[in-house]
Amino acid sequence: MPNIQFRASGRTLTSHAGLSIIGQCVEMAGVDSLDSRFPTSQGVRTSDVVKSYLGLLCLGMSDFDAIENFRQDKSFKHLLNLHKVPSTATLRQRLEKLAAQGLQESTASWSTTLLSLAKAPITAETTHVCLDIDTFVMDNSNSRKEGVSRTYQKVDGYTPIAAYLGNEGWSLGLELRPGKQHTMKESNAFLERVLPRAYPLTQAPLLVREDSGFDSQAHLALLEQQRQACAEDGRVLDYLVKWNPRRSAKDDQDTWLAVAADYWEALRPGKRQALWTQTVSIRDDHQVEYVVKRVMRLVERTADHDGQGLIEPEYELEGWWTSLDEAPQAVIQRYQAHATHEQFHSEIKTDLDLERLPSGKFATNDLILHLAQLAYNILRLMGQLGMTGELSPVRHPAKRRRLRTVLQELVHRAALVIHKARQTILDFGQDVGRMTVLKTLRRRFRYPKAAPC
Repeated sequence: MPNIQFRASGRTLTSHAGLSIIGQCVEMAGVDSLDSRFPTSQGVRTSDVVKSYLGLLCLGMSDFDAIENFRQDKSFKHLLNLHKVPSTATLRQRLEKLAAQGLQESTASWSTTLLSLAKAPITAETTHVCLDIDTFVMDNSNSRKEGVSRTYQKVDGYTPIAAYLGNEGWSLGLELRPGKQHTMKESNAFLERVLPRAYPLTQAPLLVREDSGFDSQAHLALLEQQRQACAEDGRVLDYLVKWNPRRSAKDDQDTWLAVAADYWEALRPGKRQALWTQTVSIRDDHQVEYVVKRVMRLVERTADHDGQGLIEPEYELEGWWTSLDEAPQAVIQRYQAHATHEQFHSEIKTDLDLERLPSGKFATNDLILHLAQLAYNILRLMGQLGMTGELSPVRHPAKRRRLRTVLQELVHRAALVIHKARQTILDFGQDVGRMTVLKTLRRRFRYPKAAPC
């Protein structure tokens, strides 16, 4: 057993050296401009309240009480450029007040400003940069929080809606919804808010991808309107929405079999499929007619994958609304890549510790999700610029790093904090690899402050 002794040298240490980059990103996003919009005559500044909670989120903490561990932490205050660290009560009360004052409307511009100034890499899926929109479930069972109700996954909680841009999954929208709210409700307004945020970030063609919960004539008509508006501006916007076959469509099996008769192709013994494209007329709320394309797939199984014959054939009917001028199989493959966004949902719920939201008030929890959008993009930016390619610490090659990996490798790093000659020095000891990454990121993010929103 080694002889181990404990002592306190009085020197300033930090276990979260990555806060130096997080504080710089928060400053780039323009959070400091809050003090002019929401001034305070005394007490903690508005920007300090918001930056403190953003710091918690970027450390993987969402509980208000977690701030107490950092009230005496000089490095937390210094690296985030705070004048004062709020208490638990102050943090909770001020966020509730800011939510009532409508701070949510300003938070979206922070992410677009940060991604634009940092020149975030936005890669395309073949020819288009994809904008994936979907809802997901946050389980808040056994709670009495405002807005918690039965979700489509048969648990009590919320069903927020999110939008992710590019293969990296940059978050351009993250809004809270009651658990029982249908996917399509208010989704048209959400799409109209998100699309203008994507246009300044990339000039590549955009592809909006959504699942069958967004299948409605009004939504498809809106996508057609947005597509035509983009064409007038010299941009390309396409969409790909999973068809939701109503009961009448499923029951009309003989009609679908007759249509598919000319398109059958064998996939294996006992299984064949038919792929074809059809056009359908739809109308919006103002009875304006649009002609849209739908890719159809009908699969027939007369034997299972082991070769065991079935008593009766089994049929599976699927469809996809799209404006893409591609072969049916290519359209289907594009939609299959839409499933990647499920990982982004998981990172928000687990890596940012937001599965169970901390407040009992719906508006406050909605504001917290809006703040989480910026925290998510900051960590994603650190992962894409600092943990891929030659700069990355020793890890398996990857196109994208999970937020938890960024927290482990870059944020939760120990360092000695030295104040000397009006400078702050973070001494990483023998950890040269992480020091090099953080130093490179620090240099990359040296941009002028964002203009007030």
